[in-house]
Amino acid sequence: METPVRPAPDRAGAIALARGHWLHGTQGRHAPPIEPWITRSWQRCLAAGRQPNERVQFDPVSAPRLRQATEASRRLIEAARPVMDRLSRAIAATRYFALLTDAEGTVLDVGALPAQEDRAIADIARVGVDLSERAVGTTAIGATLAEQAPVWLHRGEHFFDDTSVYTCAGAPLFDPQGRCIGMLDLTGVQVEERPELQHLARHAGQAIGNRLLRAQPHALLLQLNWPGCLGPVEGADSDGLLVLDTDGCITGANALARQLLGLQGTGPWPADEVFAAPAPLLFDAASRGAAPLEVPLWNGLRTQLRATRSGGTGPRAAGRPRLKEAQDAWIRQAVDEAQGNVAEAARLLGVSRATVYRKLGRRGG
Repeated sequence: METPVRPAPDRAGAIALARGHWLHGTQGRHAPPIEPWITRSWQRCLAAGRQPNERVQFDPVSAPRLRQATEASRRLIEAARPVMDRLSRAIAATRYFALLTDAEGTVLDVGALPAQEDRAIADIARVGVDLSERAVGTTAIGATLAEQAPVWLHRGEHFFDDTSVYTCAGAPLFDPQGRCIGMLDLTGVQVEERPELQHLARHAGQAIGNRLLRAQPHALLLQLNWPGCLGPVEGADSDGLLVLDTDGCITGANALARQLLGLQGTGPWPADEVFAAPAPLLFDAASRGAAPLEVPLWNGLRTQLRATRSGGTGPRAAGRPRLKEAQDAWIRQAVDEAQGNVAEAARLLGVSRATVYRKLGRRGG
């Protein structure tokens, strides 16, 4: 006899089962499926001695703490404001609204609010309110900051009963050195789920990070992607972005650039240790205007980039070599790295061995 297939529980039912298992221990051994980061947050709340039926106060931080947080996050607030304005237009008909917090979960800015009056909106849509996990339990704010990754949280997935009216999308915000400095939250009260808001929050978070990066003092901005994937001039938010100082060091990068180039830590990173090309060649690339340049990496991959100057003359400003001389230096550096193996240097650079021999010959190699 064929075993009948049981229908999957509805979303609310699945959440209720998970709450019963994890928070009340009433559903037997097997845990219902739920995002692991939610259960991690629930367990942290329980470990702190909290209970789901406690009242949540939504207290503000002290005035001195708010002044300190606002001043420390001034650049983040400035970078986020135009993005939040665009977000408010995009979600105006959904009854969701945007919140910006610092890395401690303190609200720094609030987007346009829905027209309806609602205590649950007024509770959280206030500059200075503490929405950290320690204060209000599991929310998109606390989970995003703990996981440093985008999250989606619906109704009963919040820890406290008082916060089960909210549905939220959250995205972390990173500074040019890759440190998490806050998060962007899209929240609705008693609304239907709109999981597509996860993409909107993530995209807006990338835009804020890119605005922070562009605002950092730099001599050269590099927009990069895999060959054939580079966006238009002015840099789409889907491209990697790097900034270099006048010494040819990478002093900041967005998340995609870090992934493309395998950058670790907070930098700075010498550009000629990342790209298989001397730093002056990258500065010379700015003279190409909108035309992209293909540049190899030391790992054998190739990237396409577009360079834009922002003041400064770049490394070796006095007597900086012409483009052809920089290319020769680039090839010589590759041969040195390959310990004199011309075939390996040519493979790494993506050129023929004849080209390498010709360049070396011209320079007396």
